[in-house]
Amino acid sequence: MPAVADIEVREAVPADLPEIAAVALATGQDEEWGGADPAYMTHLLAHGRVVVGVAGGSVAGFGATRPLGSGPDAVSMLCDLFVHPEVHGSGCGRAMLAALWPGTRGHRMTFSSLHAHALPLYTSFGLDAWWPLLYLRGRVDALAAPAGWQAAAASPASVAAAELSWTGVDRSADHQAWARRPGGAGVLAVRDGEVMAAGTVGGAGDEFGVTHLAVTPAADDVRAAAAVLAVLAGLAPEDGVARVCLPAPHPAVRPLLAAGWRAGEFDLFMATEPGLLDPCRAVPSPALA
Repeated sequence: MPAVADIEVREAVPADLPEIAAVALATGQDEEWGGADPAYMTHLLAHGRVVVGVAGGSVAGFGATRPLGSGPDAVSMLCDLFVHPEVHGSGCGRAMLAALWPGTRGHRMTFSSLHAHALPLYTSFGLDAWWPLLYLRGRVDALAAPAGWQAAAASPASVAAAELSWTGVDRSADHQAWARRPGGAGVLAVRDGEVMAAGTVGGAGDEFGVTHLAVTPAADDVRAAAAVLAVLAGLAPEDGVARVCLPAPHPAVRPLLAAGWRAGEFDLFMATEPGLLDPCRAVPSPALA
């Protein structure tokens, strides 16, 4: 493992979770499905790769990747890369990323924050910024399922099977983990009896909404938008408000904005190639895509 400016990078272990949580909280990452959440980090330890940067015997930063797919077409998703504010500029972030992404080959992507250091760091590892990912929130009672569409409950296994048939990527473990979140449940978007999209909803507090939704490749722009609207209209959050993260070019963005939904923040989709996610079909999890 590389060492930069007295930073040691090593593989994370479960005993590191309290210190990882402390770094996450120090950087403002206090959401339920993030570095301070043991369920999220345990999932990454089991199904991805997590490293920590250690300075002076203490964890000063952490980073994590999750492989999406297998073989030569697999994509390495950078889920997290955070450094304690007290050691910003120490080289910790670069050292951890070099451990997670050695060499120059492979399909890589992440959703980058707007932190001043993020863009230059990721571009130095071969990624470019392609489009913003909008964090949209609004009232579900302002929406209606399009004619002929409905949302139907489904098991995580059924959802994962549908996504596997469309994409060739097995997301079973992720759908199981997403369904264990507060309010978590599998959902299908059905048009005239045909399943057009499959995903998982859930999340704590103002994170409640669509976690991840896969859409059949047979769907055109109109149906891709209708699938999102049908799932959102079928939600029943306690305060009536839900969230969905959409690429800015997604065809569901315009009708959601017209219905009063708003984007309070956004990240940048960065990748080695723009086609790793289809901005007119993808409804990704910012943490696990």
